[in-house]
Amino acid sequence: MESSHVEDDLVNILFTEAQIQERLAEMAVRIAEDYEGRDLLVVGVLRGAVMVMADLARALPRHVEMDWMAISSYGSGTKSSGVVRILKDLDTDISGRHVLVVDEIIDTGLTLSWLVNSLGTRNPASVEIATLLRKPEALSMPVEPKYVGWDIPNEFVVGYGLDFNEKYRNLRDIGTLAPHVYS
Repeated sequence: MESSHVEDDLVNILFTEAQIQERLAEMAVRIAEDYEGRDLLVVGVLRGAVMVMADLARALPRHVEMDWMAISSYGSGTKSSGVVRILKDLDTDISGRHVLVVDEIIDTGLTLSWLVNSLGTRNPASVEIATLLRKPEALSMPVEPKYVGWDIPNEFVVGYGLDFNEKYRNLRDIGTLAPHVYS
């Protein structure tokens, strides 16, 4: 979906599809260099990371194995419940593997902090994080991603996998959602 289809719902466009693709390609080069000669398992966090995971994996100039997890720290609404649940676990044994968790955004850090700790108990060779966006002002849990596309202000953003009530995920750009939409 093009931004012009929902322009009244957006305050501004933070990153265009072209900018996102360029940044993911840059991240892919660095990831490929860092994992040269190592067996890499890329783990996407459903549902938001689908776009990032697909485009990042296609930009990698090497073979990677992919798997998916679905985890949730949200109850009803937009506030975190503080309780993290696995909704879909990995199908792959990660023992001795280099794992790169891919997510679209780090907001409070609660979910990813819990996930990295949980994966660490499964005896991987390493666990690192790649995220397209990070909101440093919103962090409440320590999370240190190895790869970050951009740091952004603590605003409600949608597009490229990011949603509001399951809408806007298929927006090609990333934009700030207008308050009248979620108020």
